[in-house]
Amino acid sequence: MTLEEFSRVLLLCSGVLLLAVLAVRLSARTGLPSLLLYLALGLVLGEGGLGIPFDDAGIAQVLGYGALVLILAEGGLTTRWDAVRGVLAPAAVLATVGTAVSIGVVGAGAHLLLGTSWPVSFLIGAVVSSTDAAAVFSVLRSVPLPGRLSGLLEAESGLNDAPVVIAVLALTDVAAGHSDHAWWFYAGEAVLELAFGTVVGVGVGAAGAFLLRRSALPSSGLYPVAVLALAVGAFAVADVLHASGFLATYLCALVLGNARLPHRHATRGFAEASGWLAQIGLFVMLGLLASPGRLPSALLDALLVGLVLTLFARPASVLVSLAGFALPRADLLFLSWAGLRGAVPVVLATVPVVAGVGGSQRLFDLVLVLVVLFTLVQAPALAPLARRLGLISAAPTQELDVEVSPLGTLSADVVRVRVGAGSRLHGVEVFELRLPRGANVSLVARDGSTFVPQPRTVLRHGDDLLVVTSTAERRAVEERLQAISRGGKLAGWRDA
Repeated sequence: MTLEEFSRVLLLCSGVLLLAVLAVRLSARTGLPSLLLYLALGLVLGEGGLGIPFDDAGIAQVLGYGALVLILAEGGLTTRWDAVRGVLAPAAVLATVGTAVSIGVVGAGAHLLLGTSWPVSFLIGAVVSSTDAAAVFSVLRSVPLPGRLSGLLEAESGLNDAPVVIAVLALTDVAAGHSDHAWWFYAGEAVLELAFGTVVGVGVGAAGAFLLRRSALPSSGLYPVAVLALAVGAFAVADVLHASGFLATYLCALVLGNARLPHRHATRGFAEASGWLAQIGLFVMLGLLASPGRLPSALLDALLVGLVLTLFARPASVLVSLAGFALPRADLLFLSWAGLRGAVPVVLATVPVVAGVGGSQRLFDLVLVLVVLFTLVQAPALAPLARRLGLISAAPTQELDVEVSPLGTLSADVVRVRVGAGSRLHGVEVFELRLPRGANVSLVARDGSTFVPQPRTVLRHGDDLLVVTSTAERRAVEERLQAISRGGKLAGWRDA
């Protein structure tokens, strides 16, 4: 490659990145995950559009795994432990037992409706059974769900990649005729891989946090690099030990993201940037790999499998795996619809292609079309469904990404509060909030301007509040604001 050719490649890549960044704003307005727009960019650039050739499923699989590692690392680093701690058990059961139920239901449906052999049918079920971390995290940024529900979805999407990858690899061997082990052999192997992956992930994360807290690196920019290197290294260590690398990465990142590390906010910002870059590159690459001319022939098969997955497999997996946790009916209904598919199924669909399984190209096309069709249907409906079920708070809170390292040193957080149209924060004076000691409303944004509020400042619908709070009191601050939003200024007065 000459320098001139390299410059053209750089120009193309920078243009794609800029279009992808603009696509994020469009997706925020429409409710669609931006991954679909990235995929469309890849299709436009590929053989059906500008003619850039790319048909190496092996390279796509390797690069896809690399991108998924970065996406899972970002998910773990940006997930708050107090948000998932109480729902970790149901999330783990949904990610394992729920996955097995989904594989069984989709496999039976594919065998009956498509006439595929049992091994290939269950392989289809395994490939499409993973909820996608990138799609889920993208939607959760715009749908302010209760903490128990968003935490469960985040944890499930971070945890279920590992058992799904194990299932896909095992079923690919069976479908290709490379293995004749009994089912219990694969079940035992999966348990061991998940167990060792857990040990590696937590161990690397804890050791990394211990060292970084005691290391004085010469530049603040080195801390984010070190944290991401540890998360990626956890995958490599686990994979070398024949454990689950994806589980190790997520758990390592979860430990590091919730440790009191120097420059924590800068680290989260760097992880999010890496995650966005991985998502963009991954979906553009998958769009390049696809052959638009073959996709229409997979439309009917994708529709049939998708209907089985959405209407039967996902609800069955939720009901069976969460039966013992006494979750509200509204939560179960929302979880049954919220199983978004994205990059993971498409990347895993390359595994049987590389292994030479008969009909694997048809499987890849089916999965790609299924992901596009049902993301278009499911994602925009999530926010209206959450409102209909009464799951969206009138005064959602969300953390700001503040690039100021002293906040980490001072153990402080900045929380943004939006006073929604139905919130009873309207008409409340700032002093009447009675926030916990160590918390204060520092700024109010109203009608395009900002001002520092006084104790007698009256809050209105549409206000954005910036609340500075000590990290120890953050949860109490959020609970207090939610209580007033629902019950008015006297909410919890007797307990205050």
